[in-house]
Amino acid sequence: MPDHYDHLETRGAALRDSEQFAVLHGIIAHAMKAPGWAKHLAGVDVRHVTSRETLAKLPVLRKSDIVALQKEYPPFGGLNVTPPGRAKRLLMSPGPIFEPECHGDDWWGAARACFAAGMREGDIVHNSFAYHLTPGGFILESGAHKLGCAVIPGGIGNTEQQLEAIAHYRPSAYIGTPDFLKILLDTAQKTGKDASSIKRGLVSGAALPGSLREELRSRGVAVVQCYATAELGVIAYETDAMQGMVVNEHLMLEIVRPGTGDPVADGEVGEVVVTSFNPDYPMIRLATGDLSAILPGLSPCGRTNHRIKGWLGRADQTAKVKGMFVHPKQVAEVGARHAELKRLRLVVGREAEQDTMTLLAEAAGSDAALAEAVAATLQSVTKLRGEVRLVSPGSLPNDGKVIADERPVG
Repeated sequence: MPDHYDHLETRGAALRDSEQFAVLHGIIAHAMKAPGWAKHLAGVDVRHVTSRETLAKLPVLRKSDIVALQKEYPPFGGLNVTPPGRAKRLLMSPGPIFEPECHGDDWWGAARACFAAGMREGDIVHNSFAYHLTPGGFILESGAHKLGCAVIPGGIGNTEQQLEAIAHYRPSAYIGTPDFLKILLDTAQKTGKDASSIKRGLVSGAALPGSLREELRSRGVAVVQCYATAELGVIAYETDAMQGMVVNEHLMLEIVRPGTGDPVADGEVGEVVVTSFNPDYPMIRLATGDLSAILPGLSPCGRTNHRIKGWLGRADQTAKVKGMFVHPKQVAEVGARHAELKRLRLVVGREAEQDTMTLLAEAAGSDAALAEAVAATLQSVTKLRGEVRLVSPGSLPNDGKVIADERPVG
């Protein structure tokens, strides 16, 4: 699928990895000028980060780390290289987490996603993401502007007022959540407003079930999704091939076992961890808290970058058992102490009005001594007693779940 961004994305992923690691040295050194990164990456020798294996040895940065750093080094946790006063916008997401938007074309990396959704120079685009404090509206707007589109800043709410603007300006494309697009179309139908000009949509921020995608298509709007965060901008996007999401070309993406920073094999579900090369606000191994998996092969659309399956749930599976929190990283620690074990799943249940824990552990054989040793490790790590059941390799679901809370609700 040729476009005017092809000069950024024409070669194979292996070569791009090599090129990106050459750039990564400079990005880490650049980031270390900021006090937050200097603290988080203390002791890192940039020269040794030359491959995905050595990158995986760097510490993961979590959203909770950012919140703590922002209290110590306000306003951005010392993770910004560009000073706040030189930024374009100063934004805030729920948490609260504070983020900058700095100057530059397509600063959030949204143009490829907009192009994949069918937006072209001269198009009018209606943007229904929020513009008030949060970055959502600005992220996607910047991509549309990069392509030469005009943008209606609809924001959220005020459905009938937005429909007035749509009927008057007749945009050909929509940006926003899929749910609100349906609300706009339903309200237009009820009120007799004309929203028929919208033929394409780029949606994010909410689930897009196949049934809703098909309903929107049947009503004349073909939609694709993108995956974005406030710290990273657009991470991945669907193309017309509709086979997973292409990872944005200015990022490095890893899939790690939840609760750790350890990469999993391609195809295995795990937590999305991303490194960006943004010189103003670099992110090095940021854990998004979202689950996905790498798809094998190349997209039929012609893009050659890695692909992910899309959003597959949340990685934060912390559970409170008998009044104590149990974290995925504790389950990972149990596995790390027993090399015989493969995939693990801690099932939390309820029996006789008491919380229960059962650790399902893939192992080559049913060894009573191993199960007993693993149970002792589980108690040592979590401070809670639990049963251990050894199961055959490959028998646990590949869904990224480390802790499955199966207690009844209500």
